[in-house]
Amino acid sequence: MRYLPQTKNSRAAMLQAIGAKSVDELYRDIPKSAFIDGLADIPLHMGELEVERRLGAYANENHAAPDGPFFLGAGCYYHHIPATVDHIIQRSEFLTAYTPYQPEIAQGTLNAIFEFQTFIALLTGQEIANASLYDGATATAEAALMAMRLTKRNRIVIGNALHFDYRGVLQSYAGNLEGASVVDGGPDADTACVILQYPDFYGAAFALDAWRKKCDAAGALLVVVVNEIVALGLLPAPDCADIVCGEARSIGLPMSFGGPHLGFFATKEKFVRQMPGRLCGMTKDAQGRRSFVLTLSTREQHIRREKATSNICTNQGLCALAFTVHIALLGENGFRRLAVLNHEAACRLADAVTKIKSVKLLTQNFFNEFAVELPCGNSANIVEMLAQRGIIAGYALDGGQLLLAATEMTTDGDIAALYSALKEVLA
Repeated sequence: MRYLPQTKNSRAAMLQAIGAKSVDELYRDIPKSAFIDGLADIPLHMGELEVERRLGAYANENHAAPDGPFFLGAGCYYHHIPATVDHIIQRSEFLTAYTPYQPEIAQGTLNAIFEFQTFIALLTGQEIANASLYDGATATAEAALMAMRLTKRNRIVIGNALHFDYRGVLQSYAGNLEGASVVDGGPDADTACVILQYPDFYGAAFALDAWRKKCDAAGALLVVVVNEIVALGLLPAPDCADIVCGEARSIGLPMSFGGPHLGFFATKEKFVRQMPGRLCGMTKDAQGRRSFVLTLSTREQHIRREKATSNICTNQGLCALAFTVHIALLGENGFRRLAVLNHEAACRLADAVTKIKSVKLLTQNFFNEFAVELPCGNSANIVEMLAQRGIIAGYALDGGQLLLAATEMTTDGDIAALYSALKEVLA
């Protein structure tokens, strides 16, 4: 108990305050079968060398993307990261305070944030972008809340196949707001915004014009969610949207078994006062030199809490820096070329798997991800069978449907291995 700050008396006082007789009573709703009987089966004592070896052995049991053919996407994509990115983001110029409240000692951080905002605004076709958000899911929820504030309406419409994680976060946010609702369909007079994933969860790319007209007729805002930012290297920028948000992890950041991610958020300048997160601006100091400051910050809640537009009070500083370095290295032509490589790899993959007569392509207009239908009732079983052969064969959907992704990291050998193995297990 020497590592716990609470005393016996303080714990007793807390239990009394909540009406519990003991700590064990707090766990009464958990099934007995879920409890571990006795100590966990782990070594009780090892030296440092033995611990390192043991943990290394555990890590080697993982099958990571570089370990074999990999076709899993569904919101997190396998991309190449130049070694230059890690080298630059570790330079001393960027080792300033993470929270740049004092601009005079955080010019490196603020400069990078300003560049990040510029890149996001250019990619999305929007007028202004913030300094990043936690991830694409929370950025989508923040977009919905912003639309509700701007329109004074509480109905959020999901117009197409939105990532299920994004949908879940959106419903969690809305579930705690009186009168708010999240529905599927089209806009009406009570709609605050229509949310479209672009491309959608199944990889389908589409034109936004028809949805723009529907939103205008209903007086609703159009929110476009981009889950794979590399797609903006080929697809038209969603400049007709009122808000563009999503996930930028594909540039500069590894998958890292699920995080951290990098949310982005862009909108029209007229909406800037309702935009969540921070905004870095460029100005001049007393000597007339170019300098950067935090122009807007929702951390105003610590002085005017009721006026805050969001509980988001920070940004993904290091992740945004990695993105900025990587996309600056690519440049406009390099980013477009990267997108082309992704699309070409996906086309080769689609051509290969559909050579198997029993496999049907479900997504016609795609960027680097698409759905297929397999001649079986459970695609999860197929994914597991191929995993046993060292092939991560995509994301299993309901029934016999399978979501496949390809990036610049997908080789012809990877595609050939999937084709052969899939053909064999489906025979």
